[in-house]
Amino acid sequence: MNQEFVVHIGTQMLWTMAKVAGPVLLSSLLVGLIIAIFQSATQIQEMTLTFIPKIIAAALIILILGSWMGSQAINFTTELFRSIPAVIQ
Repeated sequence: MNQEFVVHIGTQMLWTMAKVAGPVLLSSLLVGLIIAIFQSATQIQEMTLTFIPKIIAAALIILILGSWMGSQAINFTTELFRSIPAVIQ
């Protein structure tokens, strides 16, 4: 196992993690921003108002993109397991 291989695996892991977590995080961010603008415009300063819409948005994204997210994680894990013989040599 050399340093380039470890860097490659680390890079692939970070990209896979960003692809899998990105849609859920971005949807929660956008919903939170919209709710914050609404709260600012109406001067409603309830801190718990943002939680339910964020949870609903995250659940919808997981329902819509869950199979794709799972396949990305499974593909990365499969490639990692297939590279084990190269590491042992």
